[in-house]
Amino acid sequence: MATKTERINSLDVIRGVVMVLMAIDHVRVYSGVPAGGPTANIFFTRWVTNFCAPAFVFLAGTGAYLYGKKLGDVAALRRYLITRGAVLVLLELTVIRASWTFNFDYAHYVLAGVIWMLGWCMILLAGLVHFRTKSIAIAGGAIVMFQQLLFPLVKAAPGPFGWIMQLAYGGGAIPIGSHGSQLIILYVIVPWIGVMALGYAFGAIMTRDDAARRTLCLRIGVAATGLFLVVGTIKTIADGPAQDGTPWLFRLLAQQKYPASQLFLLMTLGPTIALIPFAERARGWLANVMATFGRVPMFYYLLHIPTIHAAALVVSYVRTGAATPWLFTNHPMRPGEMPAGYMWGLPLLYLVFAIVVTLLYFPCRWFARAKAERRATWLRYI
Repeated sequence: MATKTERINSLDVIRGVVMVLMAIDHVRVYSGVPAGGPTANIFFTRWVTNFCAPAFVFLAGTGAYLYGKKLGDVAALRRYLITRGAVLVLLELTVIRASWTFNFDYAHYVLAGVIWMLGWCMILLAGLVHFRTKSIAIAGGAIVMFQQLLFPLVKAAPGPFGWIMQLAYGGGAIPIGSHGSQLIILYVIVPWIGVMALGYAFGAIMTRDDAARRTLCLRIGVAATGLFLVVGTIKTIADGPAQDGTPWLFRLLAQQKYPASQLFLLMTLGPTIALIPFAERARGWLANVMATFGRVPMFYYLLHIPTIHAAALVVSYVRTGAATPWLFTNHPMRPGEMPAGYMWGLPLLYLVFAIVVTLLYFPCRWFARAKAERRATWLRYI
């Protein structure tokens, strides 16, 4: 029978892998390489990173369940989720926003990205944790499956409530004040709160004995992946050939991410769950490195954006002798302002990615040890 450490370690390995993949996409943002297509190497550079947000949110829910079991106190878990959620929302609107842009033009541009969404989902999950796990699973599944029912409400919501519906599902730019300031909603709350709720319920599976846990992970993961392939293939065929000549495989894999469609979530979460039993058997230095990143995902996230941004400045100096002003604009929401000839090639993109991840390992290893030794109680919120 696996020990508690082994079970948690398998989730850390998976989480670490998706955190590393996330860095590919964020280096891509600063490289100017387009998000997908037209060639296979560019398409899959973007596509492989689609697994990051779903796994990040799903495993955050699983982590909340396991932490609640450790606490043995639903009220304490609720307080933790509310506090950590509020911290994440604050970090998104301040530190992370500045890391993306390297400017302090808060009066005109604030981005509500994945950490914003993660924080609000934790706050909402705090209101669910006193229900039975099965009920939370049903609620999460219903939110994911029937998310489109919110869209008519987004369009019909009267002025004072329209921005609330945009936060929940519509997304886009929300005016703030009278000076042209905007809050750009990249990640809406629905369906991600459903994904986190499902991840929370999945925590009950992770506490089962070895055989049951591995069997259920494989069944759930393979079933979800198979359902995606069947439904996605039927939909792609029904849509007919693309007018721009996009290959059939690309159209099958290019599922809607904003907001995340049912097929997108099946495509990404299915393989992630199916790989958990294999992550339990992962050994060696590479597994240890991934587990280190996976133990401190938020610390990694907070470091990796400014590190990648700084690396892009170095590349700019090496290539042109100066820092490209584009790297100090309200980036990455304005790729159209990228200077002509700026875009990197993929070899340079992956070289910068490898250097950044290597550099991040050392502070992440230090922080993981400090967190394990509980040198300060605030560390659990990062």
